[in-house]
Amino acid sequence: MTVNLYSDTQTRPTEGMRRAIAAAEVGDEQRGLDPTVNTLQERVAELLGHDAALFLPTGTLCNEISIRLHIRPGGDEMYLHRSSHPIVAEAGGPAALSGAMVRALDGDGGMYSTAELEGALHAPGNRYAARSRLVCVEQTTNLGGGRVWSRAGIDAVLEVARRHGLRAHLDGARLMNAVVASGEEASSFASGFDTAWLDFTKGLGAPVGACLAGSRELIDEAWRYKQMLGGALRQAGIVAAAGLYALDHHVERLADDHANARALAEGLAAIAGVAVAPDEVETNIVLFDVADAAALVDRLAADGVEISRFGPTRVRAVTHLDVDRAGIDRALVAVRDALRG
Repeated sequence: MTVNLYSDTQTRPTEGMRRAIAAAEVGDEQRGLDPTVNTLQERVAELLGHDAALFLPTGTLCNEISIRLHIRPGGDEMYLHRSSHPIVAEAGGPAALSGAMVRALDGDGGMYSTAELEGALHAPGNRYAARSRLVCVEQTTNLGGGRVWSRAGIDAVLEVARRHGLRAHLDGARLMNAVVASGEEASSFASGFDTAWLDFTKGLGAPVGACLAGSRELIDEAWRYKQMLGGALRQAGIVAAAGLYALDHHVERLADDHANARALAEGLAAIAGVAVAPDEVETNIVLFDVADAAALVDRLAADGVEISRFGPTRVRAVTHLDVDRAGIDRALVAVRDALRG
């Protein structure tokens, strides 16, 4: 059986989740008549500390609708880490869908400093520059290695945003990993942002869906873009039920994924030819370097272990509910054998 460490997006619905999907009460979500969708939206709004929420098919759509809500026509600029999802994995959506100027910020672990942010902002009234408009934070950082933005770090970024009159958006694709790792409430991280969202298809193990939260005014406008971009559904309770099940059953167990990721990193550190920093593994993502990443990925695939490559030497492995400790041990043996070979 394959040990799939390619991504936590590879999770499959558990038997309990499948039963919840099959039993879901449904209705037309576009008319506000799907009770399961309505329950999920209300729960996420409360969880994230906002007035309202909107169920969407994907986290990418959450990001792109949010950017469209905040970016105005005529040269607005948004600020986010250069490794963040809207830059590396959304097909140029911020530019194509919102006309956004994108300023990529530097920083370790997928996190930028307030000094980096302030240094990138333009002075008001500068007719030669784009208009500074939107600040984005990714929690946890994906290609930064699953690092957790601290509450103090988020507060500092939000303080800069408010002082300069900017909007703020939280990409919460792995927000619940940050919650479990830090002990902070989800609302503690999310409530200060104008928009924030939660994904159900990563470590929470659902097959479809994410939920965007914000003020009632912004969510009403988000509904318009959901319709415009083809994200409006019908009997969506079928998939919303998976999100509710995930919140009930799959949050606390994220700690197991974090422990498995740390075990993987510590095991990799003992293998000759692997460069990894176990102390930097805070959640379920392990980044490490080898001499030839492509060759390692191919050799591991032939041995039934899937990981992903991000450059000539960089490799990413992500733990989730379909990989247990035995799978981690098998992956470590496969890496050791591949590098010896």
